[in-house]
Amino acid sequence: MQTRNPILDEFAKLTTGAMGLAQAAGEEAKTAWRAQTDRIAAEMDLVRRDEFDVLKDEIAALRAEIAELKAAQKPASKPAAKASGKLGTGTSTDGTQPGDAAG
Repeated sequence: MQTRNPILDEFAKLTTGAMGLAQAAGEEAKTAWRAQTDRIAAEMDLVRRDEFDVLKDEIAALRAEIAELKAAQKPASKPAAKASGKLGTGTSTDGTQPGDAAG
């Protein structure tokens, strides 16, 4: 035979209400935390992932282009180095030796 105890019924209602309140408070804290972190992230002016990936690809393409230009420039600079080796060691840009300071 089952008896209904009013004290136990009230205790069960109280704990059920407390659990509901705790769950609601947890959800509220979670929402507040998410809003705060979103606000901080917005203030930091962070870059989105898709923008980062696009810039990363552009930089890789530019680095490849620079490497190609450097590779194309090296064979062309070798004859210029030989030609400059034939010139005098003066400081003038036209290859002439500077005159004597005494005259």
